[in-house]
Amino acid sequence: MPLATTSFVTRRRFVVGTAAVAAVAFAPRSFAQAPAGPFKLDPLPYANNALEPHIDARTMEIHHDRHHAAYVTNINNAVKDHSKVAAMPMQDILAKLPEMPEAIRTVLRNSGGGHANHTMFWQLMGPGGGAPQGELAAAITRDLGGLQKFQDDFNAAGLRVFGAGWVFVTVTRDGKLAIETKPNQDTPLMDKKHVLIGNDVWEHAYYLNYQNRRGDYLKAWWNVVNWKNVGDRYAAAKTGKLTI
Repeated sequence: MPLATTSFVTRRRFVVGTAAVAAVAFAPRSFAQAPAGPFKLDPLPYANNALEPHIDARTMEIHHDRHHAAYVTNINNAVKDHSKVAAMPMQDILAKLPEMPEAIRTVLRNSGGGHANHTMFWQLMGPGGGAPQGELAAAITRDLGGLQKFQDDFNAAGLRVFGAGWVFVTVTRDGKLAIETKPNQDTPLMDKKHVLIGNDVWEHAYYLNYQNRRGDYLKAWWNVVNWKNVGDRYAAAKTGKLTI
């Protein structure tokens, strides 16, 4: 083959190959469900990039599609031979954790807690933010010293979590609020309490953008809190309808 023809074919193969790689790289991402079982991984209620610049799209994709999906897979695998547990709502499993079969109790604690925490977490967030209103705003002032003090205290509690864990606001049936922290994927649901909000301070929640700067992440997170949804959770708590 003449040199000019060989050069043309080589260039053509390079262009076609590059285009194929680009097509794969920029193809729309399909949401992959966790394996079948009684517990489901719902898709995010917004696009992966909806919370940028505060939480980047790649972090949301990895956090939801890999970390959360793994928790759901682990739970479904654990309950395959425990039909009574498989039929229970997750909040009941966690509230009755000491009563669960010993062979799967640790999986239910870690992955069940992770599933409950993350299901709540995705629902709390969204673009637009806003501010607390009505009874929720009044409760924050009454119990937590107002929005700014509450946010400062919540962030400080999140910074004090050693290693991996969560910072929460619990809510009672009469609407009283309190801040508390939990290690790993533990949740106040395990203490038969209800969770109003919670922020994930595992490094997988923020490391791509914030690296070791957890404090910066905690401050930025308030920009993506959907206060309308938090208000709905507060109302559900007062009517006894709040689950996870």
